[in-house]
Amino acid sequence: MKRILSTVALAATIAAGGSWVLNPTAQPPLGAAGAQEATVTDMTLGEADAPVEIIEYGSFTCPHCATFEQEVFPQIKENYIDTGKVKFTFREAYFNKYDMWASLMARCGGEMKYFGIVDMIYETQNEWARQSTEAGVADAIRKMGLQAGIGKEQLDACMQDGEQLKALVDWYQQNVEEDGFNSTPSFMIDGELHTNMPYDEFAEILDERIEAAQ
Repeated sequence: MKRILSTVALAATIAAGGSWVLNPTAQPPLGAAGAQEATVTDMTLGEADAPVEIIEYGSFTCPHCATFEQEVFPQIKENYIDTGKVKFTFREAYFNKYDMWASLMARCGGEMKYFGIVDMIYETQNEWARQSTEAGVADAIRKMGLQAGIGKEQLDACMQDGEQLKALVDWYQQNVEEDGFNSTPSFMIDGELHTNMPYDEFAEILDERIEAAQ
């Protein structure tokens, strides 16, 4: 489990590697700031009218999030999301600039590619997130985007979009304030906050919620 960044710490992180979003004269780590105001779209799986809703808050550099993605989430998807019982939304949380860069890349492919890219990010976390230099991490993130079928020009534009990054950081801070989570992975299940747990505990909670909704 990893602790989320406080507003002060996040500001320091942006200053260290993303201050270009707020200061156009600063040198961006991955390119120049975008020109248009950006919005953030929730990335969702499952039926819109499913009786139960899960919102996961996860960091792309969080090992426990990777474990959840690989060991627990496939069972939830098979037994609850794909069967129409659960609507699932993934929302990024930020510990560092690498999380921010990976978020920009993952969202670049749009809703159709997003969850496949998330799988790729977590499957290769030990490789891309542990490069010895910032440039190495940035290059590894770009390579994942290209492997996912995002065109080079489109990917470059996404990674240079300072307005989108600022919108994502603002959105993240709003989510922290509204839902009160302080570590990842965390889960809002029908509006109730839960920390990480094994599949059996998830299933027990979900079954109770589904039965109550009937």
